[in-house]
Amino acid sequence: MCETVRAKAGRVVSSRFVLTSQTWRRVAASAPKAQRNDAAAGSVDENKEWSSSMASDAVSVPATQEDNKDPQANGTKQEVQSGETETLSKRQRKKLLKQQQWEEQRDLRKQKRKERKQQRKLDRQTQVEDGTEYTSRKRLRREAEPSPLRLVIDCSFDNLMVLKDVKKLHKQIQRCYAENRRAAHPVQFYITSHGGQLKQNMDEINKGWVNWKDVHIKPEHFHEVLSKEDLVYLTSDSPNVLQELDENKAYVIGGLVDHNHHKGITFERAKELGIAHVQLPLGSFVKMNSRKVLAVNHVFEILLAYLDKRDWKEAFFTVLPQRKGAVPVGQEDMQEEGNNEEEEDSDRDSGTCEPVTEKSEDTKDHSNDPQKDASQLNQSDSCGVNVEQKECTS
Repeated sequence: MCETVRAKAGRVVSSRFVLTSQTWRRVAASAPKAQRNDAAAGSVDENKEWSSSMASDAVSVPATQEDNKDPQANGTKQEVQSGETETLSKRQRKKLLKQQQWEEQRDLRKQKRKERKQQRKLDRQTQVEDGTEYTSRKRLRREAEPSPLRLVIDCSFDNLMVLKDVKKLHKQIQRCYAENRRAAHPVQFYITSHGGQLKQNMDEINKGWVNWKDVHIKPEHFHEVLSKEDLVYLTSDSPNVLQELDENKAYVIGGLVDHNHHKGITFERAKELGIAHVQLPLGSFVKMNSRKVLAVNHVFEILLAYLDKRDWKEAFFTVLPQRKGAVPVGQEDMQEEGNNEEEEDSDRDSGTCEPVTEKSEDTKDHSNDPQKDASQLNQSDSCGVNVEQKECTS
C-alpha cells in the first residue's frame, strides 16, 4: 500500500515539475536575464518543498489507513529515538500476534495437561480394578544393579582444546551419561575439573545438566576428590595392560579431544601425580586399521559392556564403530586372503590375457598349414593385427 502511494506521489511530482518548467520557459522568453535567474531559483526551491511535503504525506497516509482497518496492529509500531515512527512488516506483525496468542493461552495449555494427566491416572485405576493389564507407552527399563565401580572423566585439559573440540567433548559426556542411565550395571559417575569453556558451552546449549541424576560434577581435580590409592588412569601409552576390572578402584578417563596433537599427555599426567596407570587390552583381542586411541564415550561404554558381559572381546565388538575396521585377532589373515581373492576376481574380469593367447594360437596354426587359401591368410593377418593392438592396449 505504501509503495503504491509513494509511486503515485512521484508521478505527481514529476508532472508538476514538467508543468512548471514549461511555464518558466514561456516566462523566460520574454523576461530579462536577471529576472530569469531569480525565477529559476524560486521554482526549484518551490518544487523541492512541495516534493518533500508530498513524500511525508505519502508515508503518513497508508499508516493511518492501516490503523483504521486493523485495530489489533496498533501495538506493533516502534518509536525511534529521533521521534520518527516505523511500521513493522506484515510477517513481523503476524509473528508478534502469534506470540501474544501463545502467551495468552499459556494457562489454558497448562490446564489441559493437568486434565490429561488426571484422565490417564483414572484410566490406570479403572484397569487395575477390572484386572486388565495397563499398556504404558514408556519403554520398560531393566532392573538395574548399581556397581561400586567409579568412572571419572578428567576435564582439566580445557585450555588445550579449541571451542569446536570442546563441543565434541560435551556431546561425548552427554552420551556417557545417557548410557550409564540405561545400563544394567550403572557405575558411580564423576566429572571433575568442570569449568572454563566446557561449563560455558554446557550452560549455553544444555542448561538441563544441573538436573542430571546419579552423577557427581565437581570443579576440583580428581585427585582432590578421590584418594590417590584408589585412582587408576586409563591411557593408551601405558605399558601396563588391564586384565580384570577392580570394582573398588576409580578409573580415570582423560577428557581430551585433540586429534592426536598432544601425544602421551595423559600418561605424563598420571606419572606426575604418582598414580597407577593401565591401558585397555585392545591389542589382545582386536586388530584395527586406525590408531588405538578411542573417544571418551567409547572407553566409557566398553567398561559398561564388560560389567554386563564379563568378556573383553564381546565388549569391544559391541561398542567399537565400523569405521575403526576392527577385526578379531587371528582372523586378519583370513580377511587379507579374502581381499586378495576379490582382487584376483576383479583382475580376471577386467583383463584381456585369455583372448590374446587364443588369437595368437590361431595365427600359429594358420602359419603351419600351407594349404590355406589366400582368404584365410588374409583373415589370419587381420587377426594378427588385432592381437598386436590388444597387446598394446593391455
